[in-house]
Amino acid sequence: MNKFGRRFCFSTFGESHGKAIGCLIDGVPAGIKLDMDFIQGELDRRKPGLNKFATARKEGDKVEILSGIFEGYSTGTPIELIIFNKDQKSKDYNNIKEIFRPGHADFTYYEKYGIRDYRGGGRSSARETASRVAAGAVAKLILNELNIEVKSGVCEVGGVTGKDTDFLYAPQSPIFALDKNKDKLWQEMILKAKNSHDSIGGAVHVRVKNPPIGLGEPIYYKLDAILASAMMGINAAKAVEIGDGINAAKTLGSQNNDQISTKGFLSNNSGGILGGISNGENIDIKVYFKPTPSIFMEQKTVDKDGNELSFSLKGRHDPCVAVRGSVVAEAMAALVIVDMLLLNMSSKIENIKKVYAN
Repeated sequence: MNKFGRRFCFSTFGESHGKAIGCLIDGVPAGIKLDMDFIQGELDRRKPGLNKFATARKEGDKVEILSGIFEGYSTGTPIELIIFNKDQKSKDYNNIKEIFRPGHADFTYYEKYGIRDYRGGGRSSARETASRVAAGAVAKLILNELNIEVKSGVCEVGGVTGKDTDFLYAPQSPIFALDKNKDKLWQEMILKAKNSHDSIGGAVHVRVKNPPIGLGEPIYYKLDAILASAMMGINAAKAVEIGDGINAAKTLGSQNNDQISTKGFLSNNSGGILGGISNGENIDIKVYFKPTPSIFMEQKTVDKDGNELSFSLKGRHDPCVAVRGSVVAEAMAALVIVDMLLLNMSSKIENIKKVYAN
């Protein structure tokens, strides 16, 4: 499926080495000022070629709006955004035309569809995530109207976990590090892997600040379940935690419960979600990314005829997916929150009366 969401939903199109990529967003309320500078700024954070910690592919990721806008405002009709690819080097993939790269979706795509676009991974490439960031930027413009913020940053590289979580520092770091005391070390670890023709894994922390109480549609469209689904749909994501995550399984109920006072919750081990519904506290999500499977070392594989062989990869790839992945995770969180906001509007008759009662 290439569609995500129920009330605020988007679908993406395009391939890594195709003419263009983009998205179609449905469910955007009319009257939202579509700030193109803001949308472009979000894409600039994710775009390739920014520094030595990302792929060298040079894409400006200049976005255009094809529909759903009039005099700078959303019209309530579908919004289509398009980004034209400019720097494909398809010849770099000629040597993998008939073989399956370890760690990639080559094998599974071919077995499922009987055909695959081998140029940069085609549809399975992380190039597609630029479309998600574009859609997420529109979602953020809606959240800005409600004073809801979504922030992210890298919290772990190669098993070295940060202790501080500073969302104000992250934009100053070339790798979006949340812990300034680990920033230099993490950079060194990424470059060491890169210079060794290898890659390295990492994790990101996404936080939704000032969410309203009541987001989430139990029992099969719970907020934490859909956030987890959104994050696991990102390329190379292998695990998701909400709040204390796996650490909750190591504690007692007396330690894990978020006790309540007249002033609110005394802790936030739940990550802002109880019973699949937001409780008004910050929503905290961690996403764990595997090392980029595109590495420049000789590897063993098989070709489409089942013959074993060794090969060396060519191309331009991120040494650590988590760096740019943090921007994508942030966008996906924003998309989920807006969808949940619109769904929640009809949960009480009082809400409906506010709009329709005379």
